Amino acid sequence: MVTRRSPARTRMLKELGSNIARWRKLQGLSATVLAERAHVTRDTLRAIETGTGAPRIDSLLAVLTSLGMANTVIASTDPWNSIAGRALMDEQIGMAGQHPPTSTRQPAANGK
Repeated sequence: MVTRRSPARTRMLKELGSNIARWRKLQGLSATVLAERAHVTRDTLRAIETGTGAPRIDSLLAVLTSLGMANTVIASTDPWNSIAGRALMDEQIGMAGQHPPTSTRQPAANGK
């Protein structure tokens, strides 16, 4: 398997891992407890939190779910939640002003 890691990708993986570790600590969870809740090994959680290795995406999703963050992360990838994504949809397929058919859209943080 070929690993393609640029300095930017390495930085982003470390930043994501650090953010996950911060959320775990803010929730008062030890790494062992979070790993058990997510049904991943302690080594897998360590790889995620340090931005090293190559954990499976379902392991990352399990950790995010255990921290209550999975829906937020998934919603952040929805083009409808991005000005650039909405502009591209309008440009490419004329979808301006339409709402997506899925229920994955999250309400705005301010309740509007």
